[in-house]
Amino acid sequence: MRVPIPETLLPADQLGTVHFVGIGGAGLSGIARIMLARGISVTGSDAKSTPTVEALRALGATCHIGHDAANLGDADTVVISTAVRDTNPEVVEATSRGLRLLPRSAALESVMQGYTVVAVAGTHGKTTTTSLLTVALQHCGADPSFAIGGDLNETGSNAHHGSGELFVAEADESDGAFLVYSPHAALVTNVEADHLDNYGTEEAYRAAFDTFIDQVSPDGFMVVCADDPGADALGRTAVERGHTVVRVGETADADVRAEQVRFAGATSSFTVVDRGRRLGEVTLQIPGRHYVLDALAALACGLRLGFGFPELARGLGAFSGTRRRMELKGQADGVRVYDSYAHHPNEIKGDLQAARSLAGEGRVVVAFQPHMVSRTRIFGHDMGVALGAADDVVVMDIYVAREDPEPGVSGANVATAVPLDPEHVVFEPSWSATAAHLVERARPGDIVLTLGAGDVTLLGPEVLELLEERNVGDDDA
Repeated sequence: MRVPIPETLLPADQLGTVHFVGIGGAGLSGIARIMLARGISVTGSDAKSTPTVEALRALGATCHIGHDAANLGDADTVVISTAVRDTNPEVVEATSRGLRLLPRSAALESVMQGYTVVAVAGTHGKTTTTSLLTVALQHCGADPSFAIGGDLNETGSNAHHGSGELFVAEADESDGAFLVYSPHAALVTNVEADHLDNYGTEEAYRAAFDTFIDQVSPDGFMVVCADDPGADALGRTAVERGHTVVRVGETADADVRAEQVRFAGATSSFTVVDRGRRLGEVTLQIPGRHYVLDALAALACGLRLGFGFPELARGLGAFSGTRRRMELKGQADGVRVYDSYAHHPNEIKGDLQAARSLAGEGRVVVAFQPHMVSRTRIFGHDMGVALGAADDVVVMDIYVAREDPEPGVSGANVATAVPLDPEHVVFEPSWSATAAHLVERARPGDIVLTLGAGDVTLLGPEVLELLEERNVGDDDA
C-alpha cells in the first residue's frame, strides 16, 4: 500500500501513541525499537509471532497477532508497511477515524529529525554498507543511532537509539522512500535498474537517484562508487550541482582507492590509498569483491566525518556480518550451509563469487528463490545466467510477496536460462522438496548456499538436519 507523505512531518516525540501495521517487518521493527528507547508509546500488529515481535514486546511494545480494527486502541499515529493492503481492517479503521497515517519512510524521517544523518543508498549493498559504517564508527568511540534493513551479528538488532549526534540509516529506494530524507551525507553504492514494478522504466528509476542528490545538505558530502557506472555518473552530476563528492573504488582515478585486493577463504584484504597517500591495510571477515567496495565506501565516509583510519580499519575488520548476507547457518557432514538475501542478477553474481572463495576446492550448490513476479518477468533470464557460476542449482518457484501471480511467469523461467548441463539444474516448485535436492547434490567440502529475499532463508536448518541424518547413516553403514 502506498501511503501519502504528510506535508508536515512531526518529530517522533510529537506523534503521540504510534501503532505499526506490520510491526515485525525489517523496516518498521527498527523504527519501533528506536521509539521505544525514547519512551514513546508503541503498539503494533503482524500476521504471526516472530522473534522480532517478541523482542519488541520485551522492550515494552503491545503487539497483536493478526489484524483487527480493535488493535488500534487509542493510537494517534499509524505507520503502515508497504506490504499491507488498503483493505487491511486496521488501515480501514485508521482512515475512518482520521488518524495520522505515515509510510515507513516518513516514520523514519520523524525519528531522524535533529540528528546529523548519513543515508546509505544504492541498488545493492545498502544493508551491508550501513552495517559496516555503523560498526566502524562504534569502534571509533561514537555511539550513532542506526536503522538497518538487517540484524547486525554483533548486536542481533537492526536499530539502536544512540547517545551521539550521528544517525546512520539505510535509505531504501524501492518505493521512493529515500526522497523523504534530508541527510548531511549520502553514500551511494551503485545504481542500476531494479524495482521497475514501482518505477515503470529504468529511466524513471535513475531519475529518482538524480532527485536524491538534491536531498543532501549543501554543506555535506556524497560518497559514490566510481567502479559502478551508474553511481559514478550520479557523482559527476552531483559535482555539477555543487556538491562535494568522494569517489571510491579500484579505478585509477578514484579519490579513495583499494589496491592489492586479495581473497583467502573467508577473508578479504586490501590497501587503502586516499588521494595518493597510503593509509594502511584493511582485512575483512567477509569474502567477495563487492564487500571490499562496500567497506571502502564506509571507510571513506568515516574519514570525511572526521574519524581516524586506524580505528575505522579495526572496526571494519571486526565486523562479523549481517543476518542474511552470506550468513553461515552451520556445518554438517563436511558441508557448510550459508544463506544470503541476494535476489537481483548482480547480487547473485557477487555472492557466488564470494561462495567460490569460501568453497576452495569444494563445489557450490545453490537453491535460488526468485522474489516477486514482476522482477522475475523482467530479470529472470539474467538471474539464470548469473546462477551459472554455481556447480549445481535448484531453482524454486517465485516468492510472490505483495503481487499477484501472472500466467507464464514462474521459477521455470529462471531455471531454463541457467547455462549448466541439465543434470546440474532443476526447477523444483515444491518448497518442501528443495532441501532434499540440495542434500542429494552436496558432498563433503562443498558449500550449500540458499539465495533469495523470501522464505528460502528457512531452508538452512532443514538442510543441516538432513545432512546430519546422512552423516549418521554413513557412520552406521
